[in-house]
Amino acid sequence: MTKQNPAAEALDPRTNLLLVKLTPEDLAALMLHASVVTLKLTNQMLKQDALVDAVFFPLTCIFSLLVTQGGEAQMEMATIGKEGVIGAYEVFHKVGAMGLSIVQIPGTAIRIKGDAFRRWMTESPEAQQLVHRHMYALVRQILYGASCNRLHSMKERCARWLLMTQDRAGADSFPLTQEFLSHMLGVRRATVNVATGMLKKAGFIRYSRGTLTVIDRAGLESASCACYQAIRAIYAAILPE
Repeated sequence: MTKQNPAAEALDPRTNLLLVKLTPEDLAALMLHASVVTLKLTNQMLKQDALVDAVFFPLTCIFSLLVTQGGEAQMEMATIGKEGVIGAYEVFHKVGAMGLSIVQIPGTAIRIKGDAFRRWMTESPEAQQLVHRHMYALVRQILYGASCNRLHSMKERCARWLLMTQDRAGADSFPLTQEFLSHMLGVRRATVNVATGMLKKAGFIRYSRGTLTVIDRAGLESASCACYQAIRAIYAAILPE
């Protein structure tokens, strides 16, 4: 597919890698109930355990899925961008949100009201299969993330997170603060500063005024643990381009 300009990607539902796999008929039926919304950094879209009344297919925005305790965000479980969807499983099965979904990178998304999405899913077995394949890949990402948090160094975890964010942002540069990154990784800001400092010293990334730029992709991959490639392989197998 020919790469679009950023303005077109922000409005085109085919930017989302799930929606682009739908038949033209299924996509047209879904878009009858859809609207494009612009989401700001740290907007809370789904709250853990709360019933979900809308589904979001990211176009240029990225979501972080967090686990919470006592009403406070604790640690990121997964990152969801244009390869996925949030709220679909919960809406279809009428269950509460599995975690807190917040906007990690601002941008656009396709929003569909819950009732309309549920009816659409019921009428399309192919759409159901697609959403459930995405759910499988998401659960595998969560499992790898949990293992990574326990077994690997902060530098490796930080490199993995940056690579996954770059993949979903579709750009070398994206907005990021040290405070937000520390919140996502569930550690103190000083700990994140040490990890990003090592990556900067190695020449893999540049950080300036709230914007992080990946300047050596291969180097950043070498600094990451094997979890990044494992997660990437799962999505490629379950949701091939």
